[in-house]
Parts: sequence; C-alpha cells; structure tokens
Amino acid sequence: MSTNALLSALHIYPVKSLRGLTPEVADVEPWGLAGDRRWMLVDADGRVVTQRQQPRLALVTAEPSGGGSLRFTAPGRQALRVAVPRPGTTEPVLIFKDKVEAVHADTAADSWFSDYLGARSRLMHMDDPSVRRPVNPEYSIPGDTVTFADGYPLLVTTTASLDALNSHIARGDHSSEGPVPMNRFRPNAVVDGTEAWAEDGWRRIRIGEVSFRVARSCARCAVPTTNQETAERGREPLRSLARHHRIDGATIFGQNLIPEHPGTLRVGDPLTILE
Repeated sequence: MSTNALLSALHIYPVKSLRGLTPEVADVEPWGLAGDRRWMLVDADGRVVTQRQQPRLALVTAEPSGGGSLRFTAPGRQALRVAVPRPGTTEPVLIFKDKVEAVHADTAADSWFSDYLGARSRLMHMDDPSVRRPVNPEYSIPGDTVTFADGYPLLVTTTASLDALNSHIARGDHSSEGPVPMNRFRPNAVVDGTEAWAEDGWRRIRIGEVSFRVARSCARCAVPTTNQETAERGREPLRSLARHHRIDGATIFGQNLIPEHPGTLRVGDPLTILE
C-alpha cells in the first residue's frame, strides 16, 4: 500500500551507546546499516556497557577517520584515533543474554574509556557480522544475523508517534521534561507522514529500494530517559509511554526491522507498506 510517508532521517551508531551520525545515504547490509554498532564497550567481566549503566557515553562521539578507523572525542578528553583491529584471536563477550565472539580493539582505547567512565572498560570489535550473532530465532529466519545492536538489524520510528507521545508528556506530571527529541530513542530510520502509532501494525515494509520484515515492537529500557546532550536522567518519556502506549505489557516505541536484501537508503525515500 502506497503512502505519503517518507524517510526523513538516518542514524548510524559506530559504537554501541555512543553518539550517532546522521548521513543522508546509508547502505543496508544483511545485519543492519553499514558501520552500525560494529564496536562496543565491555566491563571487566566482558559484559556490554551501555548508557543504562553509564549515561555519560551519550557525550562521546566516534567519527570515521579513514580506513575504517574511528576518532573518539569526549568532554575533558584528548581525541583518540583507533584503527580496526587486525584479524586475530577472538574472545567471548556478553551482550545481554547473547554470548558473542569479538576481537579486542586497542589497549589505549581501554585506558581512554576507563579513565573517562571511572570503571574498567575494554573496546571490542565485531570482525564478521555474517556469522557472529544470530537474531533471536523466535522472530527471524535461519541466517539472520545482527551486530552489537540490542537485538535486531534496524530500528524504525515515526515522527507522528513522537508528537503523540510529547502531547502526553505535556499533560503529565513531568511536563517540564518535554518535549523529548527523537534521539532519545536511538533509531536507525525515522519516517514522516504516518498516523501516530501506525507502525505498530506493520508486518513488511519497503523504504526506497529495500524491503524489510518487521520482527517485533521495540520494548524500551531506561536509555530514553537520558538527555543525549547533557547525559542527565529524568522520568520521561518512559513515564508517559508506560501510561499511554503499552503492548502485551511492554512499554513500546518503534519497530525492529530485518532487511530482506541489501540495498541503499536515502533520506527522502518513500515508505510502502507491503503487509
């Protein structure tokens, strides 16, 4: 079904839980947007570190610096460039309940992040996303894989749903915390021109030249309560979401997508609802 909806923004997060990039064009690979969440931080026990535990990660920027390397900047820190690690020995890390093999990136980066966060941290890289981490089989087909994203290759949100949510926040107990921007939800693709919450009913969609299966709704954690510009935490938007938009007992905002084939997304691409 054709709509008047279109892709209004793209977001890539080179390192899980750090600031994102906003390109006009992005290639879609089987496991997500090219360059999205191929790196992540782990703690001393090899468990993923995100804004859930360390909201100050929101203030760290990772920008491409040639040859796949990243240049890190953060308040009060000197910039650091980290190259893609050479293929080598992998070690198991834990991203929520998934045990994944990853390559240790750089000892200088470990020190840089450990000093910034005040806790021992290590930077890890996913060398081969085609084999390292399968998507939850309950919501995928054999062969579907994902990088260090929470669980699925892409997340899509709509501006109409954000407007509806901000209306609820404005009428709530913590109205001073609104309106919240879309970056609180860390989507990959943002769509304009739909009805509020229309995405809850999508099963297959096409954006431009790429079609996607809608795997499941995105249940939200504490990260959206983190101001991405200051790293301060509040109670919104989760408080209003919990009151006004729950599905099967979960607080929902956005839909998780799995690409059906590679391609390229461009801001301005039309959205077509296939199922």
